[in-house]
Amino acid sequence: MVKFEENMNTQDNCCTLVPYFQVYEGKIDEFKELCPKFIEKTRQESKCLYYGFSFKENIVHCREGYEDAQGILNHLANVESLLKQALTISDLIRLEIHGNEIELEKLRQPLADFKPDFFVLEYGFRK
Repeated sequence: MVKFEENMNTQDNCCTLVPYFQVYEGKIDEFKELCPKFIEKTRQESKCLYYGFSFKENIVHCREGYEDAQGILNHLANVESLLKQALTISDLIRLEIHGNEIELEKLRQPLADFKPDFFVLEYGFRK
C-alpha cells in the first residue's frame, strides 16, 4: 500500500477550513446579516474554491475550501474584521483544518491561537 505522501503524482494541496460557531441566544439574525458580507469579501479571493454557511438552530458551519494553505491565510486576513464581529455574538466551538501535511505545517503556528484540530490527508485524489 502506497501512502499519500509517497505518491507525489496524486498530491492534493487543497485545504479545508471547517469552523463551527455557536451563536448567542437571540443573535442568530444578527449573525445571518454578516453572512452576505463574508461571502462578498470571500468571492474576490483567487484561491477560494467554495464558501458557504449552513445552519442548525444556533449552530453555524462555514463550509470553505482553498487551493492551499496560503489561500486560508489570505482569507483570514481578508475577513479579519468581520470575524471579530462574528465572535462578539458567537463562540467558535470547533475548528478543523484538513489538508496534506506539507500544507498543514504552514498553518500550525499562524492558527495556533484558534486551537484547531488538524486532519492530515494521506490518501485520495482530486479531479
